[in-house]
Amino acid sequence: MTASAHGAHLAELNIATLLHPLDDPRIAPFVELLDPVNASADGAPGFVWRLVEEGADDATALRPAGEDVIVNLSVWETQEALWDFTYRSGHLEVMRRRREWFERHVKAHMVLWWVPAGHLPTVGEALERLADLQSHGPSPRAFTFTSSYTAAEAEAAGHLEAAQLT
Repeated sequence: MTASAHGAHLAELNIATLLHPLDDPRIAPFVELLDPVNASADGAPGFVWRLVEEGADDATALRPAGEDVIVNLSVWETQEALWDFTYRSGHLEVMRRRREWFERHVKAHMVLWWVPAGHLPTVGEALERLADLQSHGPSPRAFTFTSSYTAAEAEAAGHLEAAQLT
């Protein structure tokens, strides 16, 4: 795992393709977990920001990647903070049950990248990073937990500053 450096934060996008519409009773257990998991994220050490639809508590109604695809976009102070929230909190329950609610992805469905502290990535930026990962594999520009890069590596490769321009 890597810590942030040079005033950088870690951005994260994951997408999930619903097996059924959000208002379908088969998805109700997932919907019931949204508020507690989001509240847990908001209070987690190292949490900076997460995408929410204007006037809503989450981003589940946003459909920038397709009508049946939900997006989760957030920013964290360090990779360790995101890892701890993802795998050492109530969020793990959602991860364990994801096959009940979401299709299995054959391509990468989660991407990490470093942004300058204070930069809030757009959905367009995030989807472009995911497409880069899917097309080219992990790099300092777009990576995963298992193939990660430091903020210093992203900066040296010219990708940290590029985030300011997108």
